[in-house]
Amino acid sequence: MNGASGSSGADVIIVGAGAAGLSLAHHLAAAGGPAGTTPTMVLVEAPDGPLRPPERTWCFWEEGDGAYEEAVVASWSRLRVRAADGRTTEGEPGPLRYKMIRSGGFEQLIGERLAACPGVRRVRATVDVVRDVATGAEVLCTTAGGKRLTLRGRWVFDSRPLRRLPPARSTLVQHFRGWFVRTERPEFTPGIADLMDFRTAQPDHGLSFGYVLPLGPQDALVEYTEFSAAPLTGPRYEQALRHYTRDVLGLGALRIVSTEQGAIPMTDAVFPRRVGASVFRIGTAGGATRPATGYTFAAVQRQSRAIAAAHRRGRVPVPPPAHPARARAMDAVMLRALDTGRVNGADFFAGLFGRTSMERMLRFLDGRSRVWEDIAIGLRTPVGPMLRTVAELPLLPRRERRP
Repeated sequence: MNGASGSSGADVIIVGAGAAGLSLAHHLAAAGGPAGTTPTMVLVEAPDGPLRPPERTWCFWEEGDGAYEEAVVASWSRLRVRAADGRTTEGEPGPLRYKMIRSGGFEQLIGERLAACPGVRRVRATVDVVRDVATGAEVLCTTAGGKRLTLRGRWVFDSRPLRRLPPARSTLVQHFRGWFVRTERPEFTPGIADLMDFRTAQPDHGLSFGYVLPLGPQDALVEYTEFSAAPLTGPRYEQALRHYTRDVLGLGALRIVSTEQGAIPMTDAVFPRRVGASVFRIGTAGGATRPATGYTFAAVQRQSRAIAAAHRRGRVPVPPPAHPARARAMDAVMLRALDTGRVNGADFFAGLFGRTSMERMLRFLDGRSRVWEDIAIGLRTPVGPMLRTVAELPLLPRRERRP
């Protein structure tokens, strides 16, 4: 795409080429347009620089081979959760399997698929304005060279992070730093992933845990994760990871191959998915992040498939809620209970995994469990503090907070 005026007449413009934007482009291209037509799309991705995020890791669970199997760098058939006192819960979530995708490999895979679609164009530019117009919507953006572009389409899907979160009663931040490490001796069991290891120092409100995804006997991603009011400073992450790898895991000499870091809002805010007659939000900005866990990738796929199906039928492609109302209500209770310190976060999650099958817990965390399963799991939580929180929530005002 070049020129000052840009293009008109595209069926869809997707703003952002992260997990949400690329997934939506993939599903739209695979589904096709109304009456068997080929949809035309413009995918706007950030140019090289501070707006382009570094390499990230996305993890999720699914049954069998999925749509992105070529990009899966590792998977695990057994999962483990360790309580603060060292008690271990281990199980196979079959038929589900826990999988890891790296953003670079995902971008390459989707890029190759989109390159074979004649109706798809990719633009590298910084988006300045997204707005409705009489014929649909337009995106005003600027290239790295300073050229102004105006892109027009029937529908625009915006995946950019929000500058300000919607009002909420409870907001925590899931923040983490991870090391990809290589040890001198075999230290890891490749077939088992440590989903949550609570043998870490716990904050006063919230929780922390270690996270170990083995990539081989001597290679793994090791993360320190915390749910709390705000991210830590760099030195405090380093201190936490040194303590976890050396004192908790007992790893010997190791080399840090690369690092990753992130922060995910965990909030009971209501994220508007339609923000104009022809403008929609997707991904985390459209409420795809599960408030209780931070998992997003699987919900993005469900949301993208639903949008693509609606578009193929010629309907208004409003993104559906990524998580059921029942799951969002339970998450609101849990977040408030953690934020107030009414429940011990480490004991809360370790207890749930210890009393529920691994497969059922994963479906519960993904919002795919049945009502009776949710009730059974809810009865295994600290009933008194949770009921007090349920009674309190309707009385609490929603307040704004920056991401």
